[in-house]
Amino acid sequence: MPERIRVVVAKAGLDGHDRGAKVIARFLRDAGMEVIYTGIRQTPEAIVRVALQEDADVIGLSILSGAHGVVCEHVMELLRSHGMEHVLVVIGGTVPRQDVPVLKEMGVAGVFGPGSPMPEIVEFIREGVRSRRQPGARTLDAAT
Repeated sequence: MPERIRVVVAKAGLDGHDRGAKVIARFLRDAGMEVIYTGIRQTPEAIVRVALQEDADVIGLSILSGAHGVVCEHVMELLRSHGMEHVLVVIGGTVPRQDVPVLKEMGVAGVFGPGSPMPEIVEFIREGVRSRRQPGARTLDAAT
């Protein structure tokens, strides 16, 4: 039986709207993943600390505030500084299309906007984690 996927779902910054994060957290849990929800108004440092402590495979960031560029850049820098390049980072929320290539260049594996099909997100995470767990796996995915 494969190892269970551990996902940290986080609301970064001053964004206080967490309904979507809670919905995705529940859906991922129902899909068999272990989900750690950090709550609202988390700093990048706190998010990475939880991912490190929980030995997370995935960080799912939910950002509606427009601060996705700054938050993701900081999270990716912290992951690299802690030797956690293997952690798959996905983002959900309102991200303008023109920002997606910039986020992927930073190392964000996938960007899922409002209305993204939940089964697509689950499969993306499963495949991303599966490929990263293989010996010699790449650390960055070109994704959604």
